[in-house]
Amino acid sequence: MRLGLQGHGGGELHIAGPTQARPRATTTCCTSAALHSKKPSPQDDARANGSAARNEANSPAADGAAARAFLLIREAHKKGANIVLIQELFEGRYFCQAQRLDFFQHAKPYKGNPTIIRLQKLAEELEVVIPVSFFEEANNAHYNSVAIIDADGTDLGLYRKSHIPDGPGYQEKFYFNPGDTGFKAFKTKYATIGVGICWDQWFPECARAMVLQGAEILFYPTAIGSEPQDEGLDSREHWKRVMQGHAGANLVPLVASNRIGRETMETEHGNSTIKFFGNSFIAGPTGEIVKLANDKDEEVLVAEFDLDEIKSARHGSGIFRDRRPDLYKVLLTLDGEKS
Repeated sequence: MRLGLQGHGGGELHIAGPTQARPRATTTCCTSAALHSKKPSPQDDARANGSAARNEANSPAADGAAARAFLLIREAHKKGANIVLIQELFEGRYFCQAQRLDFFQHAKPYKGNPTIIRLQKLAEELEVVIPVSFFEEANNAHYNSVAIIDADGTDLGLYRKSHIPDGPGYQEKFYFNPGDTGFKAFKTKYATIGVGICWDQWFPECARAMVLQGAEILFYPTAIGSEPQDEGLDSREHWKRVMQGHAGANLVPLVASNRIGRETMETEHGNSTIKFFGNSFIAGPTGEIVKLANDKDEEVLVAEFDLDEIKSARHGSGIFRDRRPDLYKVLLTLDGEKS
């Protein structure tokens, strides 16, 4: 099986199957900013393009951003992509810098969501898999969610972001309830995938839960950058190392897609600005960074993995054979004290 992943700079992963090859798979993850894709080198043997979301001055939702994403998904397909990961909340700006009641009007129900329906049609037409990030309204609850669309347009189900951050510039608890779906693995036409959302990246339990359920590749659509309260704080290297650990600890490839560019939002305390640091990357199954984007340009990164070979190595490593779930009950507590 050949799997390609592209991100923000993101990247593309290709997976070649040995004897009985699985269907070819190429995945695209992308950043928000003006599209400036770097062509893969000839030896990369796989191609894709990135989608982008643009900033708009007065609204967290921007029709231009969604339209751009659709155009770039088509472009990605033309270049060989067949799993396309769009960034977190790709339809517009990252609105969680501010606590504003008017932004709730941009939430939409899961069922009948017009963006999901349009992407289902596009997925079926192009035979691509698309995890769709969106602001979900469920009666009086709201979630930061992803719907997984298979290559025939089938909606495989929903994941709701489990870990909700709350701090300057990232005030998600104002908008989102904690997710109640639990962590999942989705069997798509091209691979079984696990999708976490942004802050989920920092929790090893999330990655392990998805791989335990059969996820062969982990995906994290993201919106992370500077800290408005401390311009000197730069978490990009820590951010990468944490996810590299998830890949290595679970012996699976991992793809992280982030935004780039500067976004300013009017808040109740004046303007707040985040400079998203990009650095989308692909990590291999031992945690090594295979491809890495920069913090300024949208890029296309290509890497190649053999999922069956990785599966064999994962099984032979003993990492999952030697687990002791009976000793992990302390993980079910908040304070480390056994009940």
